[in-house]
Amino acid sequence: MNWPLPPFSLPIYLPILVLSSLFLIPCTFSPSSLFLNPNLLALFMAYRIPTDTHIGHIHLKVADLERALSFYHDLLGFEITQRYGDQAVFLSAGGYHHHIGLNTWYSKGAPAAPLRSAGLFHTAIVYPERKDLAAVLRRLNEAGYPLTGAADHGVSEALYLNDPDNNGVELYWDRPNEQWPLDEKGNLMMVTEHLDLEALSLEM
Repeated sequence: MNWPLPPFSLPIYLPILVLSSLFLIPCTFSPSSLFLNPNLLALFMAYRIPTDTHIGHIHLKVADLERALSFYHDLLGFEITQRYGDQAVFLSAGGYHHHIGLNTWYSKGAPAAPLRSAGLFHTAIVYPERKDLAAVLRRLNEAGYPLTGAADHGVSEALYLNDPDNNGVELYWDRPNEQWPLDEKGNLMMVTEHLDLEALSLEM
């Protein structure tokens, strides 16, 4: 059965149709023939993102810049690398130009985004070692800053909390790759299990 294309799908299908004509690949508007054509799939699946690619930074809209800085700079310890007056600031760990951007360009004094809406789920910050995660846990406890959760994911141990604008934040450390849980076929098997916060806090 050939299905009509919805108008919004034209930008998605147009490159496929052009490539199909260039390579003389039979193509109809049937999803099965369009996406299951082995020649077409091979063409599009040949690209792989470089293995050293990584997420460079997160840029957040905040309601109050100083309030956000009290969390990311004062509490979590990120260093300020550049300010843009009283409207934006860049922060980083270890001298990078910025891992986190904060701005009030469109959000000064605005309420937090609704929980049940599309958007950021959380920002994940990875620490080098377990003792570093323990140190930030102790720091949060001393400041009386609440957690929203904690979990052992098999590959990592993680703390969850919200920043002052109610953006989700994950603080975690990764176990060595050789300790990651795998099934009998070698597939990754992440889990969500109880994390002993008291034991973590004692890590030196």
